[in-house]
Amino acid sequence: MRVALDTNRYVDFCRRVESVLRIVQEAEQVFLTFVVLAELRAGFLCGSRAAENERTLALFLQSDRVTILYPDEETSHHYARLFLQLRSRGTPIPSNDLWTSALVIQHGLTLCDRDRHFDHLPQLQRA
Repeated sequence: MRVALDTNRYVDFCRRVESVLRIVQEAEQVFLTFVVLAELRAGFLCGSRAAENERTLALFLQSDRVTILYPDEETSHHYARLFLQLRSRGTPIPSNDLWTSALVIQHGLTLCDRDRHFDHLPQLQRA
């Protein structure tokens, strides 16, 4: 399985939540979107352990199995379709999670998350 971690699941991984550890260990490849990376770093700066958290993240990103995903033109089409789908159903989700969803769908990944608003996107493969 190729899995993308949402922000809260990366935090769970660092907290050694067993279900997330198992998913990451069994994954063929692990992805973080640029949005997740930015959210993590923003959270680090708001906390009291910014340097420690940044070191832990740097070690995680050094793994050959970890890749950061960035948007491209194709991503913008996925984003727009998802935006329309959610808007027409009256179920918007946070913009950052919409970017993550677009990248996950574009790259055929499984999203590891614990946010209920992703339930509004049944086309997302989720762990």
